[in-house]
Amino acid sequence: MRFRRVVGVIAVGGGAVVGMLAVRRWQLRWGATSHEADGALPGDDIIANSDLVATRAITIGAPISQVWPWIAQLGQGRGGFYSYDFLENLVGCDIHSADQIVSEWQEVGIGGQIRLAPQVALTVTLVEQGKFLVLRGGVPMGNTSPPYDFTWAFVLQDEPGESTRLLVRERYAFMRPWARVLVEPVEAVSFVMSQKMLRGIRDRAERSAAATGSPTPNQS
Repeated sequence: MRFRRVVGVIAVGGGAVVGMLAVRRWQLRWGATSHEADGALPGDDIIANSDLVATRAITIGAPISQVWPWIAQLGQGRGGFYSYDFLENLVGCDIHSADQIVSEWQEVGIGGQIRLAPQVALTVTLVEQGKFLVLRGGVPMGNTSPPYDFTWAFVLQDEPGESTRLLVRERYAFMRPWARVLVEPVEAVSFVMSQKMLRGIRDRAERSAAATGSPTPNQS
């Protein structure tokens, strides 16, 4: 009888672990195919040996020309991140996501700063208009530099039918032994914010395309 109980506990525990791993894998690859998640993207070589990678993706029923402007104006004090502004503002990020393209926010070049919050910024490391934007940096801990290196890539790919595939990749390299303890919970939050951001970009781009007469999957 005792043996059966032990076996039952092991089975339940093992099932829970498998379930957690499956959920984690789904979160790290939300919307992305295996080919997209495992394939190379611009900026991967900046952190060649990463400790954690998340690749998320969405198909947008609008051409790249209608999607890129929303990417170009990302950032605090600019177009925001098209996610849950109220959650970001609870920690003082002062984010206000735009619902229109603003010409003054379209300039983005290597070395430029894209702020996550008023006092926290990532650096534009790679950019090719209409194709990709790669940011690098991290969030410092007080007066201490970030315990990890981080890149955030936004990549646009043409899809059939005047559609666009948007891939967003996060890559982390841990600089301190304890960095994983910090990053893993942050990555769980990042999943929540990222999937909302992808849907926010999609919805805005598709509305822009519809307003200018560009075809979308919902149009005949």
